[in-house]
Amino acid sequence: MRHLTLLFAAALILPALSAFGQEVLPDTAAAAPASETPASKTVAPEASSGISTEGAKQQVQEIAEKVNKNEQAQEVSAGILKQIYLLAERMESPMFHWVAFGLMVTGVVSFALQLVLGKLFVLAKMSMSLTEILSDAMGLAVSLVGLVLTTQAAAQNSTFTTSPAAVLSATAAGTVLGFLFFRWGTSQELAAADGRKGQPNATSSISKPRS
Repeated sequence: MRHLTLLFAAALILPALSAFGQEVLPDTAAAAPASETPASKTVAPEASSGISTEGAKQQVQEIAEKVNKNEQAQEVSAGILKQIYLLAERMESPMFHWVAFGLMVTGVVSFALQLVLGKLFVLAKMSMSLTEILSDAMGLAVSLVGLVLTTQAAAQNSTFTTSPAAVLSATAAGTVLGFLFFRWGTSQELAAADGRKGQPNATSSISKPRS
């Protein structure tokens, strides 16, 4: 209520002060130079753009602060993280980190080979799919991030990273599986490339009138 009263008083006082200033100093506005320097005119848009950028940043910060202070957002966030924490506590063992590390290595090897060698094989058939390239790149990025996070978690919560035998065996298993998935994925892409080549012939044979 106090803020509303202050805003209402300011809305009443500011017009009166502006009118009083115009009456007391009528010649100052007229005495201002008619031709301003071009520099002052060109600086105004830059200053306005800077102010708008700062205003946008402030709005984003204010929204983030409001979300952080919101009790419902805090409850939802805590509920999501609680389930993940419980699952992590139940699976907190060197064997779990061995499996997770091996799976991430599998994804890195498989998607990296498909993104490089697999696409060369497909390109040799004069066929290429942008969707497959994007999906392989996304899979490689997710696998790399997962490998880094898995290594960090294993270093903090288990003895997996301190055992060279565990690290080397997980890497070897992931590499072998990654190569197998690379061959399987490449065969699928080559089959799809052959199918795309056969589509014009199929359509032409269908559209050909019978004699």
